[in-house]
Amino acid sequence: MKILVCIKQVPESNKVEVDPVTGVIKRDGAACKMNPYDLYALETAFRIREKMGGTVDVISMGPPQAQAVIREAFAMGADNGTLISDRAFGGADVLATSYAISQGIQASGEYDLILCGKQTIDGDTA
Repeated sequence: MKILVCIKQVPESNKVEVDPVTGVIKRDGAACKMNPYDLYALETAFRIREKMGGTVDVISMGPPQAQAVIREAFAMGADNGTLISDRAFGGADVLATSYAISQGIQASGEYDLILCGKQTIDGDTA
């Protein structure tokens, strides 16, 4: 079974600054971690892989420093990872982000199962 998990890097603290002009969270220099709800999705994928066999891939969209969550997923047991990153995506709303991720998934191949976390803790988007 080929499983894909969507993961996101989020600020480690709830004390974040928002750019007053763009309304976007300032991430420069802020400590970050994997979105906790995505950890549940990743663990579920590992359990399914253990029972059914196959692979667990991860995909994320963000700035280059979001590679840290891809590496964290590798350390946990993910087989492959993709980071969609381009300066043009900066400040993307949830529709643009969803579209970019969907295109990244299609470019990555076919999956039997795609898992996502419940929501993000930085914007409560789902």
